[in-house]
Amino acid sequence: MTTRRLLVAGAVLIAIGLVVWGVGALVTKQPAAAPAVVETTTPTETAHITATLFYASSDGRALVPVKRDVPLASGVVEQGRQILLTEMQAAPAPYIKVIPEGTTLRAFYVTDRGDAFVDLGPEIVRTHPGGSLNELLTVYALVNAVTANLPAVQRVQLLVDGREVDAIAGHVDIRRPLMRDSSLVRERDANQDSKVKSEKE
Repeated sequence: MTTRRLLVAGAVLIAIGLVVWGVGALVTKQPAAAPAVVETTTPTETAHITATLFYASSDGRALVPVKRDVPLASGVVEQGRQILLTEMQAAPAPYIKVIPEGTTLRAFYVTDRGDAFVDLGPEIVRTHPGGSLNELLTVYALVNAVTANLPAVQRVQLLVDGREVDAIAGHVDIRRPLMRDSSLVRERDANQDSKVKSEKE
């Protein structure tokens, strides 16, 4: 083999080596593939408080305090709204709901003096069954639910459709803020507690 051939063969080998080195360097510069991100969602339980709400006893002659879960809200006003909205829902057996079906909560707010204003839709007047006892139970289910669960509130003024009214059904004066009334409240007995528990199960 002549010197010229040796030089050509050497040059070819060098060129091949440079190509291989360049390809290797390029491969090592490629960023490593990012690991796949697997998103896992865990169901979150809605935070709540246990509030004391008021429904008529099974004989319809008194209010009964019932512990119920109410969504946790930020601030007194929003928490008050959640308490009232739950109070307006169906009563657990064997109790009777005393807020007329279809009644809406238009607004709820609290003054610096600790007076709460509950603005109800006109349905509460239109669909109320009437009677002095029924009206007392309706009024004080609302008043007691707010004052029993919101320590900042001492009195509750009921409004209808944004206005002060004399009464809901003609018997109970609601032209002024009302304080909690426990004279209408009857504590539950053991039999009623077991009925409510079995209803939940």
